[in-house]
Amino acid sequence: MTIPNVAVVNYGVGNLRSISKGLEKSGANVVITHDPKQLLESDAIVLPGVGAFAPAIKNMLPITDVVAQALNNGKPIFGICLGLQLLFTKSSEGGSTDGLDFISGEVVKLPNTMKTPQMGWNTIDFAKSHPLLDGVKDHSYVYFVHSFYPQPADPNVVVTTTDYGVKFASMVAQKNLFATQFHPEKSSKTGLTMLRNFIQIVKR
Repeated sequence: MTIPNVAVVNYGVGNLRSISKGLEKSGANVVITHDPKQLLESDAIVLPGVGAFAPAIKNMLPITDVVAQALNNGKPIFGICLGLQLLFTKSSEGGSTDGLDFISGEVVKLPNTMKTPQMGWNTIDFAKSHPLLDGVKDHSYVYFVHSFYPQPADPNVVVTTTDYGVKFASMVAQKNLFATQFHPEKSSKTGLTMLRNFIQIVKR
C-alpha cells in the first residue's frame, strides 16, 4: 500500500476540515463521506468530532452496521473526541443514550468543580506503550475540547490518562480500534506524530 485511503465519517458534526488536513499531511488520501460503499472501500475509518452525542449517534445509524463490519474485518478505526465517546456502550449526555458499544463502558460528565468544557492544553500520561505513541514523550501536551469523558469497563484498553478534576482515559485502544479524547489534529507536532503513526499502522 503506497498511499492509504482514509474515510472521515461525516455524521453532522464539526471539525471535519482540520482532521482531513492533518491526515493528508500524514500521508493519506482523505474522503469525507457518509456513504457505506466508500467506507467499505477505504483502508481506514476516522470518526471525528465536536458536537453532541445523541444527534451524532442518530446520524450514525444508517452506517453503524458498515462500521461494525469494517471493525470486525480488522480495518483500523480511529475515534477523536466525540468520535471516541460514540465507541462506548452509552453516554449520560442529555440523559442516557446508547452508543456503538464497540468498547464496554460509559461516558460521563466532568466534575462540577471544574470549568466545562475543558478547553485548551493538558498533558497525557502513558499507561502503557502503544504504536500510536511512537516518537511521543510521556507527559506531552495535547489539545482538548470536551465536557464528558470515557470510563472503560476494562482498564487494559487505556493507553494514556489525563487529570482534570478527575483522572480519566484520554487515549484508548483495542485491537484495530484506536481513540483519543483530545484532538491530535490541533495538538501541534505531538498530534501530527500520532496521526502519522496511525497512517503507518494502516499501511501494515
